[in-house]
Amino acid sequence: MATGDRLRFGVDLVTFFHPGFWGVDGHDAIVAYARAEPRAFWDKILDGVQASGVTGVELTFSPFNWQDAIKTYGSIDAFAAELTSRGLTLCSGFFAELEAAGDFTDPEAQRALIDKAERYADFLKDCGSDIMVIGAPLRQTLGAQPVQFYDFDRAKVIADFLNRLGATLHVKGVRLALHTEAHSIFAGARDVDLLMLLTDPAYVHMCPDTAHIIVAGSDPVQLVDRHHERMIIAHWKDAIGPMPADTPIDRHIHERHQPYFCDFGLGRVDWPAWIRLLRDRAYEGWAILELDAAPDPVRDIANGLTLVRQALLPIYR
Repeated sequence: MATGDRLRFGVDLVTFFHPGFWGVDGHDAIVAYARAEPRAFWDKILDGVQASGVTGVELTFSPFNWQDAIKTYGSIDAFAAELTSRGLTLCSGFFAELEAAGDFTDPEAQRALIDKAERYADFLKDCGSDIMVIGAPLRQTLGAQPVQFYDFDRAKVIADFLNRLGATLHVKGVRLALHTEAHSIFAGARDVDLLMLLTDPAYVHMCPDTAHIIVAGSDPVQLVDRHHERMIIAHWKDAIGPMPADTPIDRHIHERHQPYFCDFGLGRVDWPAWIRLLRDRAYEGWAILELDAAPDPVRDIANGLTLVRQALLPIYR
């Protein structure tokens, strides 16, 4: 089997969430344009993905989500046809609902989340994908009162829900992969180890994000090596280093992350060690070359792909 068949490269559409790419003043203006000119908006994104050289698309939050795609093109089949006409594949879909759910331990909230995930899973399968990437709940700001510890008992409640969600998606033919989002309960080494221990490996898998693991203060190569058998997809991204421990964790946390991310190959990720890990552990699957809101995403993804092909794939072979 050729290397290109064993590692397939895609991009998460958050990469296109930069005002500079759209020639507008801010994120609200991007959303407004997506609502006013949905076809032009989506065509530009899909054309950009095609031009970058990757072949996979990972959907994410609105205006880049699956409901927006259906509404824009009229049906699931029509959206799938747009991908196919450009030589693209829907590799995965990011499910962001858990992070925003508040106290999702409430049974009614859990039922609502599972219902949303089931409908998303049906869409993914109809478009040829079998991976749903999910973000974990955020941690609490250090020192906030009243303190909410992320201890064994708290983790057990969350793990039980993830097990049930993963089993529900399995019935639909979709696999659940937890994303290592910095400042969530699944990013730092101890937190990942704890949740991996408590979840069932048959139903709960892993989507490591190399940059977010570094921002959380851990080593992505060491961490993923401990759980390599759980990895079914990965986000390849670079970061300049960990964020301060007292960083406020609120609705602006994702914006605070962005200055810590950098172009592929310019940060702390040890890419030769990363690709050796994937080679030695016989990983095969999607690699998502993600950049959080890149001003020139087509160029940046293309450059990243060139670096991978020239410097990393020879090691993987």
